[in-house]
Amino acid sequence: MATTPDPLVLLRQSITAGKPFVPSISSDPSAPVDDTTPLSKATHLQFPADDGTGVALPFDAPTRFNTAADRAVDLRSIYFAWLNRELAIPEYNAAATTLNAELADGAKVQNLGFIERLDLITWLEGASDDSEYIKPLAGDADAAAGVATAAATGAVATGAAAKTGAAAAATQARSGKGTMDPRLASIYNGERKMGDRNTVLRGIKPTDFSHVRKLAAPFIKKSSSSAIASSQPLPINQKPSGRRPDPIILLSPSASSILRMSNARSFLEDGKFIPPDVGASAASMLHVQRTVRGIDPNRPLRFILVEGSEQFKPEYWNRVVAVFTTGQTWQFKNYKWSNPDELFKHVPGIYIGWRGDQPPDNVRGWGHRVLSVGVERWRGEGHEASRFRDKEVVEQIWRGIEANMRNKGWRRDAAPTSI
Repeated sequence: MATTPDPLVLLRQSITAGKPFVPSISSDPSAPVDDTTPLSKATHLQFPADDGTGVALPFDAPTRFNTAADRAVDLRSIYFAWLNRELAIPEYNAAATTLNAELADGAKVQNLGFIERLDLITWLEGASDDSEYIKPLAGDADAAAGVATAAATGAVATGAAAKTGAAAAATQARSGKGTMDPRLASIYNGERKMGDRNTVLRGIKPTDFSHVRKLAAPFIKKSSSSAIASSQPLPINQKPSGRRPDPIILLSPSASSILRMSNARSFLEDGKFIPPDVGASAASMLHVQRTVRGIDPNRPLRFILVEGSEQFKPEYWNRVVAVFTTGQTWQFKNYKWSNPDELFKHVPGIYIGWRGDQPPDNVRGWGHRVLSVGVERWRGEGHEASRFRDKEVVEQIWRGIEANMRNKGWRRDAAPTSI
């Protein structure tokens, strides 16, 4: 019996390889492709292939993508999020409401939060190999168990079977990053699994120490006042419990702002300023990469850029590291701190104007908590040589953001719990 492919892996491989996938009203993968089938009427997502090995997956099939509420997201919602990846948050929510009204038999798409949607799109595009919302493939645990059994028993027949099973599971586990080359798979099949230190010391029966954690919890909570706990501190190399969240930068949604979603990436990531109307974009969020050496010199941080906080959860505010402003106070109406004086006590402000112009009175009134910088006026295409100061301005902005992040408690493996 043929194994049903993982929907997320198949969708990611099709996107990165540029292969087609279309909604279909038929469960037959060899049915003629109809690009006009509306999503509200389709029951399957068809992945056609020229050699007749296409696949048709039901839209109501659950995937390994789980929301923050630990709710599995179906394939229809995943495809809808990818299809509308360029829509702003209000338009995305309106499109989901319209589709839910058209769907029959109680079917509906799940409305993903903007952080969840950004994480999903980044993973599907192949820009990231890990996701905090995607559960690992089922073969991971089986591969680990097969390796442990083979190393502990030393039986030739059992070891060969476990080795083959572990290699097959390892091939499946790696399929999230692309299909493994058959020649490389045959090499893995010939590997001799040595096992790890836990296997060598404990044998084939793993020891469960979960009860020790429960017994130690009261002592850890009272470590500041308990002599027993203070005499046995936690290891300094203890690993964090989760992945460090991405810092967030809020841009001004004002039409008068010279830094918008359309030109923020080229300016903050490449040090090249272009007017916002030249690179017009309808994206409601994007991310930029930046190596912040004072926090993590070995890998770049991914910063999430958005223009509004309407979809923020309360804990998202602990991840805000900068607010770009034009000096107009209506921008802060829906913020956690709507008063500018209070806002800039928690988050640094940044104002970008034209070089030689005075900042607005509001910006000057907010004092040193708002960094004011100026860029050269745009003189049109062909005058790039006059923009050599852009990178100086960008570096000044990043130095201010980095200093604030260090003061607020950002670390290589952790983010602040409050700002």
